[in-house]
Amino acid sequence: MSAGSDVPTRLTDPITLAGRTAPARVIFGPHETNLGEGRSFSRRHVAYYERRARGGAGIVVTEVASVHRLDHPYERAPLAETNGDGWARIVAACRPHGSLVLAGLGHCGLQGSSAWSQSALRSPSRVPDPSTRELPAEMTGADIDAVIEGFRRAAAIAVVADADGVELDAGATALLRQFLSGLTNHREDEYGADRLLLLREVLTAVRDELGTKRIVALRLSCDENAPWAGVTPDAAAMWARDLAPHLDLLTVVRGGLYTPETYRPDAHTPEAFNGDLCSGIRHAVDGAVPVVLQGSVVDPVRAARALGGICDMVEMTRAQIADPDLVRAIRDGRQPRPCVRCNQACLVRDFRNPTVGCIGNAEAGREVRPPVRPARAVRDVMVVGGGPAGLEAARVLAERGHRVVVTERDDHVGGLPHLISVGQGRADFAALTSWLESRCRALGVEIRTGAETVETDIESAVAQGVVVVLATGGESRPPVFPVTGEGRYLTAAEALTKFGRISGRVVVWDPAGGPIAVAVAERLAELGAEVHYATVDPIAGSRLAPTGDLVAANARFARAGITRHLDVTMCAVDGDGVHLEHRHASGSTMVEGAMLVDCTPLRPGSPGARPGMTRIGDCSAPRTVRSAVEEGYDLGCTL
Repeated sequence: MSAGSDVPTRLTDPITLAGRTAPARVIFGPHETNLGEGRSFSRRHVAYYERRARGGAGIVVTEVASVHRLDHPYERAPLAETNGDGWARIVAACRPHGSLVLAGLGHCGLQGSSAWSQSALRSPSRVPDPSTRELPAEMTGADIDAVIEGFRRAAAIAVVADADGVELDAGATALLRQFLSGLTNHREDEYGADRLLLLREVLTAVRDELGTKRIVALRLSCDENAPWAGVTPDAAAMWARDLAPHLDLLTVVRGGLYTPETYRPDAHTPEAFNGDLCSGIRHAVDGAVPVVLQGSVVDPVRAARALGGICDMVEMTRAQIADPDLVRAIRDGRQPRPCVRCNQACLVRDFRNPTVGCIGNAEAGREVRPPVRPARAVRDVMVVGGGPAGLEAARVLAERGHRVVVTERDDHVGGLPHLISVGQGRADFAALTSWLESRCRALGVEIRTGAETVETDIESAVAQGVVVVLATGGESRPPVFPVTGEGRYLTAAEALTKFGRISGRVVVWDPAGGPIAVAVAERLAELGAEVHYATVDPIAGSRLAPTGDLVAANARFARAGITRHLDVTMCAVDGDGVHLEHRHASGSTMVEGAMLVDCTPLRPGSPGARPGMTRIGDCSAPRTVRSAVEEGYDLGCTL
């Protein structure tokens, strides 16, 4: 948010829908959380949504609940027929803050899972899901009637729960979209002749239950990115014109059978990437229904500028996971905690069933915990190290009233996130630690950069009763393979500070399949080096799978001309080049004349803690940014 700009305040303008007024034009959209108890909303859900309502969200849309019990897309997916009480508790928690609550309703069809229901998937036609390769059963007339009835009954339950309305899901993984698409609807009956028929029937059933004084919203995929047969913007514009008189709100999204990842991509896709698509749909409906912009909308200034021209409301879901006080911050003229669109903690629909979170907001998904409270006794605290763990600890400690000093040996704070904030898709990664630094300074934390803190400094501070927090980060591990030849070997940290001086042929060694090595390889290729990527895994960047970037990263490697050496071990680096050995086949490979960038994970990098001091972050053990921030937060809350 640019200093002194009044543009973002447009987001705090109210808007009236079906006679109900939302206090802001910012929506907290539906997303998987895995916070449920079985298939029911839990008290964690209630706290999660209440926190965003308290922070100023205009509309809160709950996690999409299945309208039929055989639709079970992930383990803790809510089931509408059992969630009347859950919706009622969410409404009761959010309403005092003025936010409207919409119950998300949907069915995943062939893009669900049979793992929990042990029943065949249902879809318009027998088209397998390319991700799971499950072949669904074609829906009969009775199946279709049951889905319509499921939507009707779910809407009735939402009315009893006193929800302000419902949102119907016809998005990237929805059965309603599958009926609209030529990719998945090959039927020869009336539902094939008129692909919009089922959606019309569902809308009619839902409107009959809600009447005209509750909101009927629709999430519609307007581009499946498959123009040969899928939903296209032109077709979606025609449907939107047809449906607009029956709707109170229309959210424009993209994605479909072959491209569900385009619904919520990471930072390699530009912010607000659906702007043109949304503008086209808004023009098509010509004011008949308010239109919502969705798609990596995280910057308040950009979001506010979209209002009135591109859209009538903006969905800022990830931004409000990162900072639940986003709207309040805009009202107060403060910079909200940034969302860096990394998908590392908030994209949770995978086989591990993790709960929703955020790498920068340790409270996300844990809102049932007591809030941060003032310290009973004010202490002097010295935090040694200005990485994410140290800065988060300093921020929370200062908010609680402690007197905090941060010492950092480098000439800037930020730690590893500052170093890896380079190149396409990761250039904003340092925004998180920049925000932490800004908040710390605003809270009166003294930050000393270029200050090497030695053992005697720590001992002196402890002797004076100062609480010492060691957050000095990790150390590079010495190579476990022979390295000879001057200038042939760099650690990842060294490479990240010397990008402009690295040229020629380079091998990026990635024994952990992590995002740092992928970022280093892409940046070196961007700067003109001939890059070879080597890993013990059978695919490049294996740990990117939960973020949704695995396939895209490999595609970027191919476009950038990065050579991949898979299933290999590192043998040696010498004057001739880098020597690799194949793990599951005979033979070896030498990348002639190459230097090596070693992206092996760090090791603990500080002495053991003694009375009066605590270790957090990578200096204790290697961990993710999310874990480091959570550790800093937890320490700050308990001192």
